[in-house]
This record gives sequence, C-alpha cells and structure tokens, in this order.
Amino acid sequence: MRNKDLSIIIVDDLQFSRIVVKTALKKAGYDGVRMADSATQALNLLNEQPADVVLADWMMPEMDGLELTDRIRQRDEEAGTYTAIILFTANEGVDLLVTAFEHGVDDYLRKPPNPHELAARVNAAARIAVMQNDLLETSRQMEDTIRHLEEVAMIDPLTGAGNKRFLMSQLKANLLEASSRNGGVCLAILEINQLRQIRDQDGIDIANEILIGMQRRLRRSIRPTDTLTRLDGDLFAVLMTYTNFDNYKSASVERLREGINQRPFKTSVDDKKISASIGVKYYRGDEEIISPNEITRQAMNKLDDAIDMGNDSIAF
Repeated sequence: MRNKDLSIIIVDDLQFSRIVVKTALKKAGYDGVRMADSATQALNLLNEQPADVVLADWMMPEMDGLELTDRIRQRDEEAGTYTAIILFTANEGVDLLVTAFEHGVDDYLRKPPNPHELAARVNAAARIAVMQNDLLETSRQMEDTIRHLEEVAMIDPLTGAGNKRFLMSQLKANLLEASSRNGGVCLAILEINQLRQIRDQDGIDIANEILIGMQRRLRRSIRPTDTLTRLDGDLFAVLMTYTNFDNYKSASVERLREGINQRPFKTSVDDKKISASIGVKYYRGDEEIISPNEITRQAMNKLDDAIDMGNDSIAF
C-alpha cells in the first residue's frame, strides 16, 4: 500500500503535538491524515471512515490511550476489521509497556518522536493492519463459501426442493417438538410410477422435466408450513406437522394424489399421464418418540405396500 493511500488518525489533546506529528507524516508522503483532540473525537472519526493506523497519546483527559485502545479493539471485533495502534508515551519502565501490549497496542514511540523513526513505525504498523484485514477478508469469504456449500448440500439441484439431508434435519426437530408438546408428524413418501419407463423411452431430459413439474405440483398441494423434499431417484417426501396430534386427517395426503392427477404433465415431446404411489407414516406425540431414520423406514415400508396395491394407491 502506498503512503498516500493510508488512512491515519492522530489523537492528542495538545494541538502543538498533533501538528508536529502531522507535519512529519506529510513530509514522509502520508496524505490521508486526520486529527482528533480527544479519544471521543477519534472514535467519531473512525465511525465516519475506518483508519489503517491510529497514533494516540497515552496520557489524555477523559479517556487515555489504553481506554481508547480497548474501545477500538471492541469496535474492530464488531466490524470484522483491524486497526493498528501506536501510543506516544513519556513513561519509562518495562511494566507499563507490557500493560500497553496486553491491551492490544501494536507499537509505541517516545515523545517527542524522531520524524524518521515515526515514518518507519507507521509504515510497519500499516503493513500489520493491511495483512490482518486481508486475513479477515479471506476468512469472511471462506465463511460465505462454507455457508453457500451448506445451503447447496441441503437442496436438490434439479428441482430446488430440499434433499434427504434437509429432510432428516427437519424430521429430527419436528419429532422432538411433537413429542414434547403432544403434536403430530406425518411423513408421506411418493414414488412416480411411470418415470422409469419415461426415462427409458424418452430420455433423461424428459424425465427431469417430469421431476421438476412434480415438485411444482406438490408444492401447490401442500401447506406453506409443510416441507417438500426430493429423495433418491424418483422419490419425493412431504413432511407435515401438527400442533395437536388429533388434527391430522388422511385427506391431507389424499390431496397430494389429487394434485398429481388433476391433469397430464406437459413435456417437450408430449403430455404425460403421471401417477404416484404413496406410503404414509404418522407419529403421535403421545407415543414413544422414534428417530428420523425409523419414521422414514416405516414410511418406505408403507410405500412398498402401496406399490403392491397398484392403481395409484396410498398405504397408511
């Protein structure tokens, strides 16, 4: 970073001291220099525009350099930034300097500072600030990437519905909720009966059109609070929750079948008559709690029964 690109704040209650430091920095090529006559004003300047380096006198009325350092470090933590801090001090003794470093001070200079040493220390502190801010930005980008990957890992890329991982997560939370509050959880698993034949005859693209259309049709057939997911291959799952286990009605599942059967599915080649077999497992909150894997296994067993029954069947 070039000197003229650095943002620097000088904090000193003595105007003469501020001017001496600013003049020395200007001669060294530092143009972005602002001055504050108190720690409070310095914090206000930081709120207006962040700084790479803050040069502050240790001894100031109202709020000294160490207190200002604490405030800046708190601000940096909240904002996800880093500000290099150099204190001017006339104090002697190792113990005082150790205290300063423990508060998060990056460097110190004796008063009055030597102009050449001042410029060199500011340059070194600026490099620290730039490096720390680069690391923080990289960390933020990595966190954003991780969040994005976690979101992607919960979504079926073809249909935009949730995937099996998302279903298991929702089941775990909803089963616990139903068990503790006497609610109910209904899991319906659907298999598209004709999809394997369509994939063999018309190709995977047409089969994918059916899957996308099925997601849209099911979404319109369920409540906004219900969860729709696509499982492996030709399977979809609908998770319905009830605040009272007696509120569950089988008609809610039958509506899924009606929504699928209401009209043929349009594809790029022709209209397809589609049906689905549905297996249903309902958990009552007054029963012994079961695991997400167990309720899924039982719903899959019911799906096998529905397929054996044929004729667009539902097995409860």
